[in-house]
Amino acid sequence: MEAVIKTNKGEMKVRFYEEDAPKTVANFVKLAKEGYYNGLNWHRVIPNFVIQGGCPNSREGASGMPGTGGPGYQIDCELTGGNQFHERGVLSMAHAGRNTGGSQFFVCHSRDNTAHLDRNHTCFGIVYEGLDVIDDIRQGDSIDEIQIIE
Repeated sequence: MEAVIKTNKGEMKVRFYEEDAPKTVANFVKLAKEGYYNGLNWHRVIPNFVIQGGCPNSREGASGMPGTGGPGYQIDCELTGGNQFHERGVLSMAHAGRNTGGSQFFVCHSRDNTAHLDRNHTCFGIVYEGLDVIDDIRQGDSIDEIQIIE
């Protein structure tokens, strides 16, 4: 299964780690199919580290602080499978402590500053086309739509 993350800066094509993080992938796919991510913004961008999105409080007109929202439930981390290394292009579940993820995710710029995230945040996919888009994203840029390709 794959996805296309459409942004105002271009498209990123993603291949999911279905074997290594099946519940995290299923959660992301469910939210994407429901249109949950459409119209959200990349609310956190740290150069040479990550771009982060998926917070409902980043939607125009939302009243909460961007970076603090979620889907109303939490999912468990999946840290024991393969591919749990935060290299360039990896999608990983953001959380506020183990087993508190929900909808927020990040995409890694590089491997330079991410080793401490390995087996602490669930890696659930990787951008295989459109890596340049990761570098072009700035805080406040939009996630226009996430399409799932089965």
